[in-house]
Amino acid sequence: MGRPREFDVDEALETALQLFWRKGYEGTSLSDLTEAMGITRPSLYGAFGNKESLYRKALERYSADRLCMAAEALGEPTSRAVVERLLLEFCDTATDPRCPGGCMAMNSTLACGDQAEEIRTEQIANRKELEQALATRLEGCQAEGDLPADSSPADLARYVMTLLQGIAVQAGGGASRDDLRAVVAMALRSWPG
Repeated sequence: MGRPREFDVDEALETALQLFWRKGYEGTSLSDLTEAMGITRPSLYGAFGNKESLYRKALERYSADRLCMAAEALGEPTSRAVVERLLLEFCDTATDPRCPGGCMAMNSTLACGDQAEEIRTEQIANRKELEQALATRLEGCQAEGDLPADSSPADLARYVMTLLQGIAVQAGGGASRDDLRAVVAMALRSWPG
C-alpha cells in the first residue's frame, strides 16, 4: 500500500490552474509547477500524470468553475438576453481580481509551439463548439421571430465569439471590468431586432 499524499490535491490543482493562466502552457515549466504547488516531481506525476495531463485537469476545472455560465446563458429567452448574459458574465470572469486577467484557455494556448499543437488545436475546437452552440441557439431565436429573417445566426455567433476573445485579450492586458462592460453595451446597441 502506497504512502498517503502529503498535500491537498484540490489546492495543488488550483495552484497549477493559476500558474498556467498567468504564464501559459509552454511558459510554465515542471519546476515552476512543483515549486508553486510545494510538491516533488514524483508527487506531481503520481497525482496528475505528466504536465499535459495536469494542464487538461486544470482546464477541466476552469471550464466547470468559470465557464459554466456559457451553458446557462444559452437558456435565456431572447437572442439579446443570451448574448448580453454571455458577454457580461465573461467580462466578470475575465476581470476577477482573484485571478490573472483574461481567459485561462486563451491565455495559456494563444501562442504555442509545435510541442503544444495538440492542446492548441483542442482549444480552437472548444471555441468552435461554443460558437456552433450559440449559432444553433440563435437559429432557434430566429425561428421564434426574435431575430430578423435576414440575419445570419452563424455570422452573429462568430461576431459574439470575436467579442469574447477580444474581451479576454483586453482583460489580460489590464482593461477594467467597467471598460469592458462599456464595450458590451456598445455592441448590444447594434444587436438586430
